[in-house]
Amino acid sequence: MHDRDEVFFSRISHLEALRSAGRDPFVHTRFARTHLAADILEHFSALENQEVRAAGRIISLRRQGKATFGHIVDNSGKIQFFFRADELSEEAYGQLKNVDVGDFIGLVGTVIRTRTEEITIKVSQWTLLCKAMRALPEKWHGLKEVETRYRQRYVDLIANPHVREIFIARSRVVSALRNLLDNRGFMEVETPMMQPLPGGAAAKPFVTHHNALGMDLYLRIAPELYLKRLVVGGLERVYEINRNFRNEGVSSRHNPEFTMLEAYQSYADYREIMELTKDLVRAAAEAAGIGQEITYQGKTIDLGKPWVEVPYWEAIAQYSGVDLRNANSLEEAKALCRGLKIPSGCDKSLISLVDAVFEHYVQPNFVQPTFLIEFPTEISPLAKAKPEDASVTERFEIFIGCQELGNAFSELNDPLEQRRRFEQQATARAGGDEEAHRLDEDFLRALEYGMPPTGGLGIGIDRLVMLLTDSPSLREVIFFPHLRPEVTEAKSE
Repeated sequence: MHDRDEVFFSRISHLEALRSAGRDPFVHTRFARTHLAADILEHFSALENQEVRAAGRIISLRRQGKATFGHIVDNSGKIQFFFRADELSEEAYGQLKNVDVGDFIGLVGTVIRTRTEEITIKVSQWTLLCKAMRALPEKWHGLKEVETRYRQRYVDLIANPHVREIFIARSRVVSALRNLLDNRGFMEVETPMMQPLPGGAAAKPFVTHHNALGMDLYLRIAPELYLKRLVVGGLERVYEINRNFRNEGVSSRHNPEFTMLEAYQSYADYREIMELTKDLVRAAAEAAGIGQEITYQGKTIDLGKPWVEVPYWEAIAQYSGVDLRNANSLEEAKALCRGLKIPSGCDKSLISLVDAVFEHYVQPNFVQPTFLIEFPTEISPLAKAKPEDASVTERFEIFIGCQELGNAFSELNDPLEQRRRFEQQATARAGGDEEAHRLDEDFLRALEYGMPPTGGLGIGIDRLVMLLTDSPSLREVIFFPHLRPEVTEAKSE
């Protein structure tokens, strides 16, 4: 490979020396460890002078004549080890010269406390479990290294313990969400990731082709329409922690592949779903170990206080100074927005212009937990309209720390009205809106069998973890985020 260096080839020589001495650098036998590092540190008083078997990656190594010190790290933490030449065979101690930082090693020894008061394993036997051919990074800073961290997450997890803590928190958050829903009678289900029609969100899908069926399929942009089919079928409370795919831009807040929680509760409306949302977010915060008062990018956020509710059009008028509710055309909206600072290219449609105004002027004000409510019906094709005002819907989006975390509404269950909304979307699609919903005849057929009043919720897991771990980018909370192809230098002739 083009990026092998002299360290790599030095380790090749160590590997060959170990093999010549009869030590397999990729041992075939299992190593039965009795204790993790944290166990030894926590229970030192009971383990002092007792034999333990520990294993892990060497993260430090220093040789001092006839003594060798170092540290290993396992999934629980790190612990020091200590070799003495007079307590090992000449061969066993001599072969330590071929062991490097990064190698995995198994240790058998007694637990002691050194003169510097550090709890240590005094080794009587050692086994090399895996030879590391590349050196671990000593420093991991700077813009270039940030991109390398994402490309080589395996090294990032080794070099930066706080990164591991982020993903441990993520796992606990997902477990907490699942446990809360399970305890409230929700059933976890799985719906297709490849769909004949992409639906449930306004987004551009990825398309693939199934050879045997001779048909195009789409990676799902949302599981919504399938989950609601299950509600029709009598599963009154369902949820899915799912992977969605949207063929859109990549940024600190967007990844083409992402994780969502979607849940549907029969005989509920968006007001009841608001309470469920609060409980889910608060449970996630507790699971992440930060309680109800959190800090995100320097902002203090209190999840325990009452969450604010702000109507969509009122929020835009309040923070931008422009009332766009009654703008009937793109030209009229442009005239109203003439004095506003909006990124170029965001005024190709009335909806995109309103979105740009919202994102630039409104969203940065939603630091504390906020429900943005009463979205316009024309941009909410799957939500029920409010009985007293059909121009807006029983829908809300969740904002915390100036980030949108989710979307929810009272689900539209009138098949005739749903057909009319789909037909409006089809007209928009024919006019060039690639993200408009498609008319799904099977879903309409399902609604014609009858769906009870239902409240639905979608929460972005990645963004929620981003908030709860004070991470500035989605890439910090996704193990392997999508990046542009790696640029490599051509080999010299």
